[in-house]
Amino acid sequence: MSRRFAEISFTPSVRAAQTRYGSRKAYAGLEDHDQTPDKIGPVETAFIAARDGFYQATANGDGWPYVQYRGGPKGFLRVLDEQTLGYADFRGNVQYISVGNMAENDKVALILMDYPNRRRLKIWARAKLVDYQDDPALVQRLEDPTYRARVERGVILTVEATDWNCPQHIVSRYSEEEIQIAMEPLLERLDELESQVGQEQGDKDAYRQIFKNKRRKGGEQ
Repeated sequence: MSRRFAEISFTPSVRAAQTRYGSRKAYAGLEDHDQTPDKIGPVETAFIAARDGFYQATANGDGWPYVQYRGGPKGFLRVLDEQTLGYADFRGNVQYISVGNMAENDKVALILMDYPNRRRLKIWARAKLVDYQDDPALVQRLEDPTYRARVERGVILTVEATDWNCPQHIVSRYSEEEIQIAMEPLLERLDELESQVGQEQGDKDAYRQIFKNKRRKGGEQ
């Protein structure tokens, strides 16, 4: 848990709740008012590159939160540098709730899940919307030419804080692709055994035919 995370998250109301329920002492040491944003290191970079989706929270001017699932090909959330992330905003249901919220309140939070390994990365950032016509080169850096979806804009995220969260209540879940990868060695072994059984059965049939031929020849003499 980073100190920047505590600086953002432990508001007076949160600290009051920690005091009331007995966890304040455990977290108080994290608060030294460190204003230095967290950096995206090699571990975070590799984790982000392996994800094909994440949950994104925004809030409107009235304070109402909105959580949206963003999906795409693996790695569509790009690490542009140790402080910056970005992704191509594909055309969806055209409600533009997240877009409108980010235009009004640039503070966002992301949760990236690795269900098979029960890992979770939380990211706090400030969002900037970049329309294609305003900076086509930047938006093109976020595009995936193999993914057939219309890109309307780029979303650039300046990272403020990160936190690797407790896996205690994360239930392992697997995508179809992950199941296929896990099953591949078993299927290969099954093919080997079936081939072996087929070969043995073929040998038995051949031996039976040889024996029958010998008996037939013996009976003809």
